[in-house]
This record gives sequence, structure tokens and C-alpha cells, in this order.
Amino acid sequence: MITNDDGIFAKGIMRLAEAAKAFGEVWVIAPESQRSAASHTVTFHKSFDVWKVDYPVDGVHAYACDGTPADCVRIGVLNIMPGKPDVILSGINNGYNVANDLQYSATVGAAFEAVFQIIPAIAFSEADKENHEVTDLYLKQIMEEYIDKPLRAGCIWNVNFPDCTAAECRGILYDRTVSVDEFYKDTYNEVAVNGERKSYMVEGHRNWNAKEDSDLWAILNGYVSVGSVRNIS
Repeated sequence: MITNDDGIFAKGIMRLAEAAKAFGEVWVIAPESQRSAASHTVTFHKSFDVWKVDYPVDGVHAYACDGTPADCVRIGVLNIMPGKPDVILSGINNGYNVANDLQYSATVGAAFEAVFQIIPAIAFSEADKENHEVTDLYLKQIMEEYIDKPLRAGCIWNVNFPDCTAAECRGILYDRTVSVDEFYKDTYNEVAVNGERKSYMVEGHRNWNAKEDSDLWAILNGYVSVGSVRNIS
């Protein structure tokens, strides 16, 4: 089963679904639209809708959901699929999921919901750019290596592809730790004032420094980062 947080018709999830067809039957159950930064949020106090969609990737079962990515995993496993999936893939996210920012990621949140359902999970992310050379070069190789690879209880595999060309990529670094640094250092800008009420908008400032054994250092230095992440919910 495949989900994401960028929406069911995002390019990343369609590329992941196409690649996953080489490994078995594929079910795509994903949000109807953008749900980034929803973390592991689930819907308990209201209903949400799920409906079958015509999908651009041939040969897959596809359902859209107006809930969160974690909702997609729950409803997919508990109601839609005829049996539990062998693995849940989340992504390919448009933007990295590394360092302390992982706690906000709905891509990672969906993968951890898979862990709650006792299903192995892999989260995939890449730079929010149009260059997918490195992802396309290594995606199937990493899937083949990790789709059946055992995990410690409460963990997922987390994969990030760097923002460079295939020629510039320096290879894959395995067993990366989650950087304790922030990927973005945030500030809030005042954008409007209405009496005593003020509106603020977040502005993220990229952090370009990290320890060498970390996921953040890997992608900043042109490596694919692969590592396990313990449940942070």
C-alpha cells in the first residue's frame, strides 16, 4: 500500500506507485490534496470520505481520502484492502524529511501509523525541485534491498534523496542517525493587524550544518541517506 502527504495526484506518489509495481500488487490510498506537516494526526471526532479514483498509473487500485495521511493508512488497512498489506510506502515526499523536522512530517506520520498496525513501512523523500535523477537512479535498488528487510519494533526506514544530478551524487550512506539539528530554523513574520488581533506567517531559514553521521549531513553533501527512525509520536 502507498500513501503520501502531497496529495494522490502528486508526481512523487505516482512515480513511487510505478516503481512499486515491480514488487507486487499496489494499492494507493492517499489524501485528495496537500496535507503536509500534519504529523501523525488522525480523525476521531468527525467522519471523512473515501472514494475510488481513475489513476494515471496502470494496474493499481487507487482511492482518495479527505482525511489525513494517517487516516489513509488506517482506513486502507482496516476497511478498504482485502487483507493487510505486506509493506506500506509513504512518499515520495516533495521536500526532505530529516533532522528534528521529522516530528512535523505527515509522510513519516503515515509510516508510523503503519507501525501501529504492525506493518513494515518505508518513507521516501527528495528535494522540492524538478530534478529527480538521483531518486530515479536509486529508488528501485533501495526498495529491493529494504522492502523485506527486518526492522526493530517501533521503527521505520527513512530514505532521502539529495538535490543534485546523478553524476554529482556521491552514493548511498546507510545507517544514518537522525540529526539533532533543525533542518529549518523558523521565525514568524507579522503580516496583518486587525485591532488587537495579529496574523503571523512562518519563514523557514535553512540550516547548512550537521554532524557527519547524520541524515542531514548526508543529503547536504550529495549522498542518499538511509536509516531507521524510532517512533517519535
